[in-house]
Amino acid sequence: MTQARLHKLLTVVIAGTLAGLVLAAAALPLALVLGLGFSTLAAPYSELPEHLVTPPTAQRSTLYAADGTTEITSFYEENRADVPLTEVAPVMRQAILAAEDARFYDHSGVDLRGIVRAFTANRSGPVRQGASTLTMQYVRNVLSSDPTLSEEQRKAASEISTARKIQEIRYALALERELDKDEILGRYLNIVYFGSGAYGVATASRRYFSKAPADLTLAEAALLAGLVQSPHTDDPIHGDADAALRRRGYVLDRMVETGAVAPAEADRARAEGLALKPSVQPDDCAAVPEERNDWAFFCDYFTDWWNRQPAFGASVDQRQRTLRRGGFRIVSSLDPDVQRDTQDRVLAVYGTHSPHALPTAVVQPGTGRILAMAVNRTYGLAPNPPGQENRPHTVNQLVAGGDGIDGYQAGSTFKIFTVLAALEAGFPLDTRFVAPSRIVTGWPVDGPTSCGGRWCPANADPASMDGEHTMWTAFGRSVNTYFVWLAEQVGMDRVVAMAERLGIVLRADEDARRARYGARQWGPFVLGVAATTPLDLATAYATVAAEGVRCTPLPVSMIVDRGGRPLDAARPDCRRVLDADVARAAADVARCPVGDQSAYGRCDGGTAAGLRARVGRPVIGKTGSSEGYGTETVVVATPQLVVASMAANPDDPRDPAGKAVQVKMVEVAAGIVATALRGQPVRDFTRPSETIARWGTGRRAGD
Repeated sequence: MTQARLHKLLTVVIAGTLAGLVLAAAALPLALVLGLGFSTLAAPYSELPEHLVTPPTAQRSTLYAADGTTEITSFYEENRADVPLTEVAPVMRQAILAAEDARFYDHSGVDLRGIVRAFTANRSGPVRQGASTLTMQYVRNVLSSDPTLSEEQRKAASEISTARKIQEIRYALALERELDKDEILGRYLNIVYFGSGAYGVATASRRYFSKAPADLTLAEAALLAGLVQSPHTDDPIHGDADAALRRRGYVLDRMVETGAVAPAEADRARAEGLALKPSVQPDDCAAVPEERNDWAFFCDYFTDWWNRQPAFGASVDQRQRTLRRGGFRIVSSLDPDVQRDTQDRVLAVYGTHSPHALPTAVVQPGTGRILAMAVNRTYGLAPNPPGQENRPHTVNQLVAGGDGIDGYQAGSTFKIFTVLAALEAGFPLDTRFVAPSRIVTGWPVDGPTSCGGRWCPANADPASMDGEHTMWTAFGRSVNTYFVWLAEQVGMDRVVAMAERLGIVLRADEDARRARYGARQWGPFVLGVAATTPLDLATAYATVAAEGVRCTPLPVSMIVDRGGRPLDAARPDCRRVLDADVARAAADVARCPVGDQSAYGRCDGGTAAGLRARVGRPVIGKTGSSEGYGTETVVVATPQLVVASMAANPDDPRDPAGKAVQVKMVEVAAGIVATALRGQPVRDFTRPSETIARWGTGRRAGD
């Protein structure tokens, strides 16, 4: 027997039975006729599944900029966003009741008179009427979309069968004792499918008419209410627009019959055309609005961050399901003004079609929050010319690394790790060494920097670098041989460990292998030969700026679940990794390269000496060049903000960025800091103790 014939037979049996029953037994006939007995229908209300009272419906999560109002994108499996019933136009409530359950406020979950009416109408008219109450439909919708059930169980919840109908009735009767009518109506409007990917009345009103459900007109409300019966075929955007209009006419007729609207008002609505104004809710990072395409790289990092949070599930798949069904309001850390300024300055150096990229990160010391992620590329999967994997289009994470992007050599910016390791080992800032033009080390190496099988690096400019130096002058002038000597005294394994402690992630397989098995012999590490990223480098210098407190990069400032509860996952993940005086001493040294002056007046020359005047406030930082100027790097930090920028060709490391671009990069970094902090209080770095500056201390361990 086909499902349609079974449904018809069931309706006939019910209608015939009801005719001979008294109203006092109104809830009993169906169970008695089907031979299921009163005990089945009257099962304990305590057996009502919790998800019927609090439905686990999928709702889209929305990602906002730091202002909390500018939408970046959303994530969803089902495009749904719940709204309270008070935010739904009264005419929409009337339309759905007229179309689906006119006696909703008069029955207790099962409407026997409605069943008789539906049976009569379905025998005599072309438009079918359902026998299910709105409460029963709500039960069916919840069960058929419950993520805790298997696919087979969800299909069973909507099949046409006697057992399913009885279960619906029992649950509907129980539910009406748990919730009041307005609660049920509101939940129904939020769960029902309206076609064209729109779940719930809020999404449907925006999908079809680009407006809030509170602003729906009579004609619009009647159209939406009419779609519920056949949302896949009557969808006026992708389906049968004429069928949608016929259903709208039916709803208007029913509204007149129920007294919800006057006949003349219904006629005026019936005379209106479809007047659709469709809009599409963006989904995922590829759907970030075109005018803010650069934000998509930040969005991409956010999704990667989310996928690494155990609070959202035990696996990446579970975490993605949580994001796409959880209905979270996510306020990101992305500052629209800082992002716009950073992106404009990056594009002033290199265009999107340039072979060289300038990935740049802006972070906040003490929280790790990422304020901007900019790069001169277009986020997208459009094809690139042969050999140009990342130009001009890419979805690769050039700023933060991962997914095949190991990073770029940061050059002398890595000298900060030797400074820190030496300070922890008890060396003072005033540690003196007569730096030669070239130094022969005990570390074995092959290639052009080898002297008899030993690594023997040289200074870039002997005229200004050779001679006696302290940490202040050596860091300011970037004296290679001084820091190579200092690293030998401290131990390279401690220098490598310091870098990792401050947030440098060694993504390249060879780098990770050397760090694990050969760190003591990895001499070139001191000069920044390991691949890193702007975000990692910004995190490391932010740790110094925050007096030794390292914060994991964080792309959010607030996450609120569908119940309005803030989640702990949005809190900064920070811990002390350096003694505060060690960090202060390193910051004092890092004033020298950028034209600031140390608290002890010991800076004497810097590789970016004009930067302090450009920023107009206390600042630390460092420049760096890899071998042959393949990569150029600039890091600038204040107690409130850190900028790290790296110039490289991500498709061909053999194509050097060139030394000349570093001057432009210094201007970029200085401009970002000056603009972002305009109007904010001027904060200085704390003076380190005289002990650590002049005489040194016993060995200190990071916490």
